Amino acid sequence: MSGFARDTKYYGDRLVYEPLDSKWARYHATHCGCGQDWLTAHAIPAGFTVIPRGKSGYYGLVGPGLTEGVDESALTANALWEAVTGKPGTHAWHESVHVTCRSPEAEAKRRAENERIYGPRRERAAQAKTAPATPAQLKYLATLAEKVGKERFDAAFTEAVKGTGITSRAPRERTATAAKRLTKAAARTLISALAGD
Repeated sequence: MSGFARDTKYYGDRLVYEPLDSKWARYHATHCGCGQDWLTAHAIPAGFTVIPRGKSGYYGLVGPGLTEGVDESALTANALWEAVTGKPGTHAWHESVHVTCRSPEAEAKRRAENERIYGPRRERAAQAKTAPATPAQLKYLATLAEKVGKERFDAAFTEAVKGTGITSRAPRERTATAAKRLTKAAARTLISALAGD
């Protein structure tokens, strides 16, 4: 979501405006329609500078009327709006600044919260790479194998087991027998590939 931010890790002590690219591209297409990229064709020539946010692809903008020479208690994106759309900004409300605290305590708390939320997911994903396919998965794969035929099943099977250590189906091996060698994760990948046909 677009908004004003301070984040010492990525921007030092600068106030930046973090634009949501899809939102601003939509504004530009609707109100300008020149067919060019809104950032390189309008924002940068208008005096805004792009500050990358690490290697994530996200970035912040700084510039006159947006983050420079402005009252931080009355922030709007009107200057960027005018540069991108060619129309005066009508942003009548004021935005707050999202401040990301990077103190060791805050970072530890953030990591702990990440682990609480994503730890169990990572654990389940790791287990799925070694646990055998479930009976329900095997039953569904048997149905799909009949539906798509052996040639399509073999191609999808080979893709699903690539890099897993599971070998492709042998020429005379039944599809049901080959499926029993799958892990939960590989079976899920194979089901997705076959059910998508």
